[in-house]
Order: sequence, then structure tokens, then C-alpha cells
Amino acid sequence: MKELVSIITPTYNCSKFIGATIESVLSQTYKNFEMIIVDDASTDDTESVVKSYKDKRIKYIKLKTNSGPAVARNTAMEEAKGKYMAFLDSDDLWVPTKLEKQIKFIKKNKYKIICSDYEQIDEQGNKLNKIIPCKKKVNYNGVLLSCPVGNSTVFYDVSKLGKFKVPNIRKRNDDALWLQMLKKEEYIYGQKEVLMQYRLRENSVSSNKLDLVKYHWQLYREIEHLSVIRSIFHIGVWGIIKVFHIK
Repeated sequence: MKELVSIITPTYNCSKFIGATIESVLSQTYKNFEMIIVDDASTDDTESVVKSYKDKRIKYIKLKTNSGPAVARNTAMEEAKGKYMAFLDSDDLWVPTKLEKQIKFIKKNKYKIICSDYEQIDEQGNKLNKIIPCKKKVNYNGVLLSCPVGNSTVFYDVSKLGKFKVPNIRKRNDDALWLQMLKKEEYIYGQKEVLMQYRLRENSVSSNKLDLVKYHWQLYREIEHLSVIRSIFHIGVWGIIKVFHIK
């Protein structure tokens, strides 16, 4: 029996894209998965789109009140029963061999946490001819500096690291999760091939870079308890990376 993979997908008002996301999961060459979609009290027809897929591997949970992506992500992670856990945002897409290749990669190298390269697409799903490469390995300080980790590419071994709880921060909660993991495991290792398509959206949670500054401050000071000087330093480095598109 192949190991179960739990796919963690928080969503909010994403009916326009979530169907394609689900289809990219159903098209996986690796079939033993559960996709746990936690709806953060959407007001559009996300629920009807998800429920139109009659596959027992898709598990849908709708929260009664809008609580933010961290709460939705935690709810999904608590429900997960897989040996492995993978993360997929509700507007991103996986290539069909994503799970199959990541399981082989993590087993062959005896890693505990991995990620991969990914490419950008626009709202209509057209390729933008831009690939975001992962690093061969990244540690805690590397994630603090620039977080070169695509959320929808991360795959980890729950049986070796256990489950984690995402700090309740509305933005950058994926960064906060990787930092937690890197307190237990030294590196996130990179698989150097494109296994995910990241959808660029104008109204996305992370599109306003100036608005993100306060969430970085919250992450560094309140969650990671860094000094004021070190927090200012990391926000400055992050700003330079974003302005000059440094990788």
C-alpha cells in the first residue's frame, strides 16, 4: 500500500480558480492522497464548485466565521492523516507528476522537508515565462532573509517531524510555518525542477508589498522574538530583494 499524502488547501472566495486547482490534484500520477479544503467562510460559490467534484479523496470543511488563512490552514493540518503533507494554495496548480516525483526525491535522499522550482502564470492561466528557482538547501536564517520557498511546492514527512501549528498571522503565515519546521530540522532541500504553477493575482493576499511590512514586523518581533535591530535589518533586506528582484 502506497503512503497517504495529505494535501492542505485553505481557501477564501476562490471559486474562479479552485476548480482548476482541484483538477491539477485529480490529475496526479500518484493517486493515494486526501485533499483537505478548508473554506474560510467564503461568500462566493466556492462551496458549490468544490462539492461538484464527487471524489471521496476531497474533503471539504467550511468555517462558520472568517478567521484568516492561518486558522484555515491549521484546521486542515489537524484533520490530516497522511504520512506526508503537501501544501497547495487554492489558486495554484501542480504538474501531474508533482507528488510522484517528490515522494521519490524525499525517500531517495532521506530528507524530511523539500520544495521545488515553480513558474508564474497569470489570472487566465497563461505562462509568464518566469521560473522561480529554489535553493539546493535553505536554513532558518535563509528563510528569515528572503524565504526562497514556494508554499505550494513544500512537501514534508509528518511521520518524522510531526504536525505543526501555524501562528495566527493573516499574512506571511507560510513563512512562519517554515521557520517552525526549521527549528526541528536544519534544512529545507530543493528539488531542481518545476513542479508547480503560481498564479499572479492583482487582488491576492500578498500583492500589496507595503502592507506586508507590518506583517513581517509581526512575524519577526512577536512570533520569532527577534531584536528590534535584527527585525529592521531583515525587513530592509526583504525590501531590497523585492525592489530589485534579487533571488
